[in-house]
Amino acid sequence: MVPASIEAVRSGGKRALAAALAAIETNAGTPELAAFLDAACRAAKGATLGLTGPPGVGKSTLTNALVGSWRAAGETVGVIAIDPSSRRTGGALLGDRARISTNPEDRGVFVRSMAARDRLGGLSDQTVAAMVIMRAVFDRVLVESVGIGQSEADVAMVADTVVLCIQPGSGDSLQFMKAGVMELPDVIAVTKADMGAPARRAKADVEGALTLVARDPGAWPAPVVLVSSTTGEGMDDLARAIEAHRAWLGEGRLDARRAAQEAQWVEEAIRTRFGTAGTAAIRPALGQGPFRREHDIMTRLAARFG
Repeated sequence: MVPASIEAVRSGGKRALAAALAAIETNAGTPELAAFLDAACRAAKGATLGLTGPPGVGKSTLTNALVGSWRAAGETVGVIAIDPSSRRTGGALLGDRARISTNPEDRGVFVRSMAARDRLGGLSDQTVAAMVIMRAVFDRVLVESVGIGQSEADVAMVADTVVLCIQPGSGDSLQFMKAGVMELPDVIAVTKADMGAPARRAKADVEGALTLVARDPGAWPAPVVLVSSTTGEGMDDLARAIEAHRAWLGEGRLDARRAAQEAQWVEEAIRTRFGTAGTAAIRPALGQGPFRREHDIMTRLAARFG
């Protein structure tokens, strides 16, 4: 059942939020869900952080540290952890969620695992809708992508700020340049700073790679921060880098970034279902928001292509 309003989800606690997230799948493709998600889009109140990087880099440990610091500051937090999928059931293996330690009695934090299934971009098909709901409920939303390779960049579709995690021994600057993800981070965190010299070398390699990445004039210069989630080293520097980017977005750029993301959501949904023929057939935007627009376009394309 689609929630009556985003206010009902906000006041209903974890049970209401869990029901709203379940409705994403049980009511997929309905105008009622599209209208609710568009209302949630307009009611956005939180900042969204995307955390990405290769397997084993320490994303879940860093997630723990960030959630702890935000809760200590009195901010509410929603976490979406994208897990690898079980080959047998197709569901999430829950590896990331198992590493994220939260107090079940804490009403100010909510963690949801989602299976990546057959998507290759590091996210789940339902991640966008889940993020939109959580962003309307919490002060902070953290989306932790499944471990990615060199080309997956879906996390940029859902995050205001993207943090790319890199660990010592990942390679030299040429290897980093080969990775398409180097063009998308707003902040780069070199993890396991307690390793000392190898971590400092990795930081230097990343900074060297960034000098070779073409950026538009006036673009945000992505800082590189050494962090250790276990010792706490560099966590204050990371927090300052994230807040600096948030302030930079606040200078008229956040609305433009989110509008571009919404257009990308619709295009991606059409492409997934109807392929290039569907995207070529898209007419001017319909409806009041991305989800209603997506529903209207899907209805028209279904009638045309079957």
